[in-house]
Amino acid sequence: MAEHIYPHKHRVARETKEKLLGQKSRVLWFTGLSGSGKSTVANATEYALNNMGVKTYILDGDNIRAGLNKDLGFSPEDRKENIRRITEVSKLFVDSGILALTAFISPYREDRDVAREILGKDFIEVFVKADLSVCEARDPKGLYKKARAGEIKGFTGIDAPYEEPTKPELVIETDRFGINECADQVISYLAEQNIIDKKLII
Repeated sequence: MAEHIYPHKHRVARETKEKLLGQKSRVLWFTGLSGSGKSTVANATEYALNNMGVKTYILDGDNIRAGLNKDLGFSPEDRKENIRRITEVSKLFVDSGILALTAFISPYREDRDVAREILGKDFIEVFVKADLSVCEARDPKGLYKKARAGEIKGFTGIDAPYEEPTKPELVIETDRFGINECADQVISYLAEQNIIDKKLII
């Protein structure tokens, strides 16, 4: 921590905010290859939760890089800083009583482990799993094609690694299930863990 920085404790505790909102706050950390469906599943999950009255916010990779992290590139060092910043932002959302959903490739296991360490029990790792061939066939942004042509260097899954989670709280297979089914799996998990009221999904 920088010198002469003295964080203040808030008078309104997180538990008070959660009680006011009628929910528990956590971070759903969606990780997976480009094209695996992270943002799509996160958005479908948020849409369903919103319809249930759950207060949420999505922190999406491209949106964050267009603003808060627009100074960062895609080197391992910049990727690490990207994840560090978004972890700290997620922590703020959790403290506000909001259920945050993050959708980032976050390819390095070590960086996700740091996020887990910072967020503790609030960190829920959701591995959005799809075979590379499926992600490449989808290629919604045309990035795999550019990477194969050598126009993009250090692209995850092609010439940069993606380290799969070893013990994620949840694995969502988007090459086996439809988007709404995937969102339902996430919501069922939240209900099973008493993060959202089970009555909301009956």
